[in-house]
Amino acid sequence: MSWLFGYNQQKPTVPPGMPDGGFGSGQVGGAAPGGGSGNSGSGGGGGNPPNSGMNIASGKMAAYQFDSSALERAAKAAKELEQSRFAKDALELVKHQEATKQLEIQKQIKEYESAMASAQIEAKKAEQEHRRRMLQEEAKQAQLKAQYEDQLARKRFDDQIAQQRAANEENIRRQEESVAKQESIRRDTLAQELDLRAKADAKRIEAEIRGQAKVERENRDIRLEQLKAKAAEERTTMLEAIVTAGNVFGTGFRAFVTDWEKVSATAVGISLAAAGIYGAKHGIGIAGRLIESRIGKPSLVRDTSRLNVIDGLRHPVKTASRVLLARKPADALKGVILEPTLEERLRDIAIATKNTRKNGGLYRNVLFYGPPGTGKTLFAKKLAEHSGMDYALMSGGDVAPMGRDGVTAIHKLFNWANTSRRGLLLFVDEADAFLRKRASETLSEELRATLNAFLYRTGEQSGRFMLVLASNTPEQFDWAINDRLDELIAFNLPTAAERERLVRLYFDKFILEPSTSRRK
Repeated sequence: MSWLFGYNQQKPTVPPGMPDGGFGSGQVGGAAPGGGSGNSGSGGGGGNPPNSGMNIASGKMAAYQFDSSALERAAKAAKELEQSRFAKDALELVKHQEATKQLEIQKQIKEYESAMASAQIEAKKAEQEHRRRMLQEEAKQAQLKAQYEDQLARKRFDDQIAQQRAANEENIRRQEESVAKQESIRRDTLAQELDLRAKADAKRIEAEIRGQAKVERENRDIRLEQLKAKAAEERTTMLEAIVTAGNVFGTGFRAFVTDWEKVSATAVGISLAAAGIYGAKHGIGIAGRLIESRIGKPSLVRDTSRLNVIDGLRHPVKTASRVLLARKPADALKGVILEPTLEERLRDIAIATKNTRKNGGLYRNVLFYGPPGTGKTLFAKKLAEHSGMDYALMSGGDVAPMGRDGVTAIHKLFNWANTSRRGLLLFVDEADAFLRKRASETLSEELRATLNAFLYRTGEQSGRFMLVLASNTPEQFDWAINDRLDELIAFNLPTAAERERLVRLYFDKFILEPSTSRRK
């Protein structure tokens, strides 16, 4: 109802952070303190800025002034309002407006309280942040202080160590000087002692020599007489011993010569002793070779199917299995995959070798040549098993390192081969290592002698052993070796068909058969 009392309709300015209308014109039927006609900005006591002191003073003075015109206008308006038919509605409207303004003032108060709480919270946060920063700074300063103190302690410790090291070095230097001085004094003392001792020894030796010379001069005649008497006695004793020995030997020899029975018995005894020594020497060598051929095997043989006592004692199971396999006839090409034409030729050789052994004929010597890994050694073993023979495998590379002993080893090998009862297939792998041409300059004298021994032992065909040579380069053989060979068989690399057969064979042998045997 400010229009009744002539109040200024403008709302006084509210400072930041303060709710509007603390002492405003929302009171019903009364004038607010500080409210005057036409004075803008002089509303409530808390509505002025904090720095405007003059405005606050004028507001306080205006609160004690009395405006009579306002009362007159209010009375007139009240009369008009009472006479108006809308007086009740206007009163309800004023009440409603006043309630609304009260709610707005309460809302502004709540907002102010909330703003104050937020300000306090922010102040607390700022204080906490300041405290946290202060604590961090204090911790940092404490850490820096600790580091500085640690550095000071380390530096102090290093200084102490340096001082201690310097003191130790000084003590060591002093000790070394003392030791050197003591050593110098000791050497001087020893030198003086040695000098005095040498002088004393020289004087003593001089005195002893003079005394001995004096004694010798005094006893010279006596010693000469003693030596002459001793020499005469020894001469007499020696002459008597010679005479006595001559008489005894002459008497015995005369008696031995005159007795013909003793002479003949002595001659026979000497002859028998010489014959016994010679016979024992050669008999032991012959017996040793015989025992070696029956019990052991030559050093050149790497593997053999021939049974001997040593292998039987070492590997009894393996020896028994060899005996059982030797009694069963085996196919020469079982497990061997080759070209069809080569298989036919090898089968003919196997049949011929078996018939040769059965009929007691002379074996044919064969050469297998071709790239490594084509089945030469495998077929040689199968050929021996098929023919009922023993086999012996050796390498030509083992002959060259033996040097001068190669000739003896070759002779032992062939002597051992000739003692086989079933017949022996001697397979020489890498034969070109020692059977190459003798005209070659790279062939040493030892290999040349070994080759000559081999040619001597294979000059004629044998019914005891069959010679099978294997080589990758047959053109290097000596012409005499080629003259001793009856068959030359070429083993080529397997083609696609043979390789497929090999794969099938190994699949059946190593995969299919073990799996089926485990199931059974």
